Amino acid sequence: MSLEYAILGFLEIGPKTGYDLKQRFDRSVSGFWYADQSRIYRTLEKLRERKWVSQEVIAQTNRPNRKLYSITEPGRDAFYRWMEGCQSGPPRRNGFLVQLFFAGVLSDDEAIKLLQDKKRRVLDVLASFPERYRLGSAYEHDEPERVDFFHWLTLDSAVHMRYAYLEWIDGAIDRIRRGEYEKGREGAVTQWPPYRDAQSAGEPGGEEISDLNSAANGTRRTT
Repeated sequence: MSLEYAILGFLEIGPKTGYDLKQRFDRSVSGFWYADQSRIYRTLEKLRERKWVSQEVIAQTNRPNRKLYSITEPGRDAFYRWMEGCQSGPPRRNGFLVQLFFAGVLSDDEAIKLLQDKKRRVLDVLASFPERYRLGSAYEHDEPERVDFFHWLTLDSAVHMRYAYLEWIDGAIDRIRRGEYEKGREGAVTQWPPYRDAQSAGEPGGEEISDLNSAANGTRRTT
């Protein structure tokens, strides 16, 4: 269902063709929500049937007509209702962690190689970011700064999570080399404190997770 709302989100920024949408997906959200061209077009048709988007056919000489899609008021209402609730994260399937779970049957060198192979994959992903997300100076910021800011926050999230993953991999390799597995759980689990956000830390009752919803201050774009 998130593909429908991702398309609505792009159309809320401005009208686009199916090709435009594919380009936007590839250079922005593809790291956490992939969609091929045919699926985008199928979803656009579903959104038209619900009257969440409209279509304008623009005649072109010597080229196929362009089909320009725009969000409608019912589509805009559906999009903002969806934005009101925090959506779930990635599915709970990770083949690498299944392998690591059973790595106790491997030798130290074999287990370390497994972690090093994963580290190389993470580094390859990070190395692809500049070209994949057009981080160079040639990238054209063709959207309002506030909209652009939140787009880039998603990339910042991806970078931070991968750097944290690299640090964890290095730590795991180091613990295997030191023979920390002889301690069982105590050798594996290095941090297990309750989470406290920066605002509630040190305040009365700060041990509990604060109600982030009550502090939210979203701004809905009007047209």
